[in-house]
Amino acid sequence: MSCIEQLKYKLYLERTSFKEAREYIEKNSEEVYYVDPGYKIFKDYYIIGVPPVAMGVRGNEMLFTYVKPCHGTFVMGMDSEEEIARLRKNEAEKIKKSLKKGGEKGKAESKPAPIRYSDIWKK
Repeated sequence: MSCIEQLKYKLYLERTSFKEAREYIEKNSEEVYYVDPGYKIFKDYYIIGVPPVAMGVRGNEMLFTYVKPCHGTFVMGMDSEEEIARLRKNEAEKIKKSLKKGGEKGKAESKPAPIRYSDIWKK
């Protein structure tokens, strides 16, 4: 595993909150994708954060959050057509899965949501 600081990147925000990072990416990107925490980029790095974790595309540059322990959350940008293509492909597959009949969406709808707070804790 290598260090992200060895890659060529641009730093847009530093020592910010997850919310501010997400808002920056949403406002400064041509395309925005929301990934789950743990999404892997550049073969060695995992995106962590509070969902929804935004990843943006602006031209050939991918914008993403990077958390450095003891230093906070950063918004970084890197030129990578390969990573952008992989992100678009993964998101397209996620959409196709949710549209299939009997998928996870169908299972979730079969169980009614609890009506009261106390019902959540009933077994």
